[in-house]
Amino acid sequence: MKKILVTGAGGFIGHHLVSYLKKEGHWVRGVDIKFPEYGPTSADEFLPLDLRRWEHCLQATRDVDEVYALAADMGGMGFISANHARILHNNALINFHTLEAARANAVKRYLYTSSACIYPEYKQMETEVTPLKEEDAYPAAPQDAYGWEKLIAERLCMHYREDYGIQTRIVRFHNIFGPLGTWDGGREKAPAALCRKIAVAKLTENPEIEIWGDGEQTRSFCYIDDCVKGIYKLMQSDYPEPLNLGQDRLVSIDQLADIIAKIAGLRIVKRHVPGPQGVRGRNSDNTRLREVLGWEPEISLEEGLARTYAWIEKQVPARTTESKQKRETSRIAQIKPSQLL
Repeated sequence: MKKILVTGAGGFIGHHLVSYLKKEGHWVRGVDIKFPEYGPTSADEFLPLDLRRWEHCLQATRDVDEVYALAADMGGMGFISANHARILHNNALINFHTLEAARANAVKRYLYTSSACIYPEYKQMETEVTPLKEEDAYPAAPQDAYGWEKLIAERLCMHYREDYGIQTRIVRFHNIFGPLGTWDGGREKAPAALCRKIAVAKLTENPEIEIWGDGEQTRSFCYIDDCVKGIYKLMQSDYPEPLNLGQDRLVSIDQLADIIAKIAGLRIVKRHVPGPQGVRGRNSDNTRLREVLGWEPEISLEEGLARTYAWIEKQVPARTTESKQKRETSRIAQIKPSQLL
């Protein structure tokens, strides 16, 4: 049994990872600025800390063998494209402080969760994009501040390994999705947003859904269970270089919506509207993943979306009722006494 810290344990991937590590028999400390939103944590200890603060990072990394560094201020394209300064500032503080605190507390292994957003925009200009290999990261030209910060933190991990001997691991996520993740409010990613829109369309019997852009932009999507298994396998390996973790099946956003609509048993009408779209196309080359881990994601897109849609469909009626109650409470509060006479 190892003593393990998971930062970002109140978030989507962190919440799932804590549960996975507990099933593997480890003692787990979860740390986040917030508790998990959609269920209790499985962590042996959960500390509500702000990892932008140095002293909180020291407290979080004390007396653990390994750190899985997932904490980040992030969201889908709508959030990422509108919060460049905030994302770069907050995430740089989190990652710089957490890694240095891990070194100061003699942590043996440190896994950093990077992103496919580090890849150059010039390699992602077409929908039928060539799958991205790990070495394609350079010459560097990420599209936004989120990608630049992730790439800088990758470099920091590399130098800490070379200069201080801490065993760092780096994983590059390609669009992770699944239940217990953000599905509304502006930070949700495409699979969750489309599941919500289609669930609402089904509930309201209005088949029209909005899709940002022309719907032809392409991505690959990886289910959360495969994600946490891959993270764990990488941490146990002796591979120190960045490694892609994602599916290598390319689909358009329109195709993604059609798959979810079929799962929901609903015929939808797509309305394409202006909105942030990110790069035109992105896919993962899993050649090195298979070589290094002898494994690759196993859960199909359809199976993962079926599980995700079923969970989100259950959330929508309760959230809709809650929103109606809040609006009604606000309306009543604004009524002047004279209007009641």
